[in-house]
Amino acid sequence: MQTQKVVDHIVHWLKDYAEKANVKGFVIGISGGIDSAVTSTLCAKTGLKVKCLEMPIHQAENQVSRALRHIDWLKENFDDVELQQVNLTPVFDSLLESLPKVENEEDRFMSLANTRARLRMTSLYYFAALESLLVAGTGNKVEDFGVGFYTKYGDGGVDLSPIADLLKTEVYEIAEHLGIHEEILTAAPTDGLWGDDRTDEDQIGATYPELEWAMHMDDLGKTADNFEGRKLEVFKIYKKLNTANQHKMQPIPVCEIPLNLK
Repeated sequence: MQTQKVVDHIVHWLKDYAEKANVKGFVIGISGGIDSAVTSTLCAKTGLKVKCLEMPIHQAENQVSRALRHIDWLKENFDDVELQQVNLTPVFDSLLESLPKVENEEDRFMSLANTRARLRMTSLYYFAALESLLVAGTGNKVEDFGVGFYTKYGDGGVDLSPIADLLKTEVYEIAEHLGIHEEILTAAPTDGLWGDDRTDEDQIGATYPELEWAMHMDDLGKTADNFEGRKLEVFKIYKKLNTANQHKMQPIPVCEIPLNLK
């Protein structure tokens, strides 16, 4: 990959899009992970305003500290970067108290995890509307178009996606090129939705390089019959998630009414 040229291309694309939309810049949620670190840095390189939101919901302390250190680094290196902290923990807890009880708490763990992402999306759009900004997405190619590892109308609810045509390994390459902090480069990827230290790999059952391989094999038209052992296991994981999450990746279906019925 021609890393510097890719960086220049994305930065130009971001600035051109924002100027045509007649907005002042971007707002982005900073998680302490690699994707938001790279995306926020690319946004900052446009020279336009970048509002960085840190939005903990029962967050692990190491995730919060990484996020804040990255924002400090952005502010030191770019002129128009702002930090906005929004503690969503009491909002989440209040919502939880208002919802009907369930017999088994585990039955709603996934729903509540996605609720965290949707509260963050709501906060991002609050500031986007208030300050004439675009919500910048942080999803990469394998998450957005491979396994659908994001929350519909949560972190998937954005105005534009600067790194969605980059594989996770390519995001890491760009991060190193941009000088992103070592602690972010070495931190295990996590969606931060569970209030514990579980990683993306823990949830998915495969690493990002493995998923990228499976995505490529699927693009080549390979099937499970072509593999055995660990490769077969990974390919099945990929296909299962890709199939189950098509509703996130495809446009919302519209019931088209035949003209003769109108």
